[in-house]
Amino acid sequence: MPERRWAPSGPYDLRLTLSVLQRGGRDPAFRWADGALWRVFRTPQGTASLRIARSAGEVAAEAWGPGAGWALEMLPTLLGARDDPGVFVPRHRVVARAAHRHPGLRLARTGLVMETLVASVLEQKVSTREAYAAWRRLLLRYGEIPPGPAPDGMRVPPTPKEWARIPSWEWHRAGVEDKRASAIVRACRCASRLEEAADMDLPDAMRRLQLVPGIGPWTAAEVLQRSSGAPDALTLGDLHLPAHIGYALTGRRGLGDADMLELLAPYAGQRHRAARLILLSGGIPSRREPRAPLGRIARL
Repeated sequence: MPERRWAPSGPYDLRLTLSVLQRGGRDPAFRWADGALWRVFRTPQGTASLRIARSAGEVAAEAWGPGAGWALEMLPTLLGARDDPGVFVPRHRVVARAAHRHPGLRLARTGLVMETLVASVLEQKVSTREAYAAWRRLLLRYGEIPPGPAPDGMRVPPTPKEWARIPSWEWHRAGVEDKRASAIVRACRCASRLEEAADMDLPDAMRRLQLVPGIGPWTAAEVLQRSSGAPDALTLGDLHLPAHIGYALTGRRGLGDADMLELLAPYAGQRHRAARLILLSGGIPSRREPRAPLGRIARL
């Protein structure tokens, strides 16, 4: 059983850093159990189960399966070793407070596009609750039992070919209409080209992903935030995010994308990080507007 340890420089919050990879509390591919994080996924070398835990100032990981070597080689990158939060300069008091309260936040980087792309397409134009239910149902139905001693009920997401073969009625049973299902199938047919986006500069990566009909700026940003750890991949087209950002920074309600872009202009190059810190600040609307986890409606 291969193992690896990584010692972060400075404060580090494992849960906060990797929580963005979890698709709901019952995600079959991601689980917290007995003080450790389990992640099961598909690497370029095959399936892998990865167990990660904090240990005496380090992060310790064990891996199983054909992709274990790849998973451990990429471990520091996954955990945020390539992220540099030190370059971030808060320009608003609320952002400065959030950065002070959460010094261990790093931007994770999986190096994998398709697993995040499928999950992100499922989140288009529906509530997160509906999207998470669809992800769970499809993984339990078509996912692969992970290698090693991963907790019961976990499943490795299907390969692109397997996603593309799912019958239309199974998408419907999972609550996924033809438009989202078709976008996933189209993406799976050019999966190898889309995987290259993980190592591209952000503008090129955004363009590459959006060549697929049904993949727009919202989906592309959501993917690259996770696959590339892109600090400037700001989500546009979200129903709630501009309102949350606007309210936290100005106290005003009902702001849109254009207002959000103007408010976050001082964070050019770091707008996604700034948005994450603002959402962690607690300064988002508590009345008259639904919170994002209950109904995060997006465009494409």
